[in-house]
Amino acid sequence: MQVYEIIENIKKLPEKDLKILLKWIEDYEQKLWDQEFERDVRLGKLDKLAEQAIKDFQAGKCREL
Repeated sequence: MQVYEIIENIKKLPEKDLKILLKWIEDYEQKLWDQEFERDVRLGKLDKLAEQAIKDFQAGKCREL
């Protein structure tokens, strides 16, 4: 099924079903983001940011929120 067919079918959904679909999409998107974040951590893509945050904290550049 092409994405445009899916879109047209979504437009026809009753409100109750649309809410269920939107909730599923939100949950699925969060799952994908978590997987991407975990992959980036494993690959070391966030190491420099973490090191800088630790240095800033140790230098007293941080404050409580």
